[in-house]
Amino acid sequence: MPKLDRVLETALYVDDLDRAAAFYAELLDLPSLYADDRLRAFAVGNSVLLLFRRGASLETMTMPGGTIPPHDGAGPLHVAFAISADELAPWEERLRGRGIPVEGRTDWPRGGRSIYFRDPDGHLLELATPGLWRIY
Repeated sequence: MPKLDRVLETALYVDDLDRAAAFYAELLDLPSLYADDRLRAFAVGNSVLLLFRRGASLETMTMPGGTIPPHDGAGPLHVAFAISADELAPWEERLRGRGIPVEGRTDWPRGGRSIYFRDPDGHLLELATPGLWRIY
């Protein structure tokens, strides 16, 4: 069986691309990798967060190197970001300082802790410390 190394990209679909990109760039301090009128790409460690303008990827995208099939998403999606245990309190303070409410908190059986909040499009974002999963 060929092996998989990791999830490379995660995509969210947003109504206002500029608003969403500003939220992720400012709040999470994510470096921009790419930007155009239909998508923004941000580095998250050694992975990529893609923000697509909702409905902008419903047709095959033809590029010099090939094609990307259509895709899109609707409704509130979920993404979890890994943080160290000692970063949880500073993240909570950062959210509080920007008026972003923490909607949920979980203490996991393996010792990890998570907090949950929303982006401007209603997507559920999680900050999770080690001890959430057997592999994390």
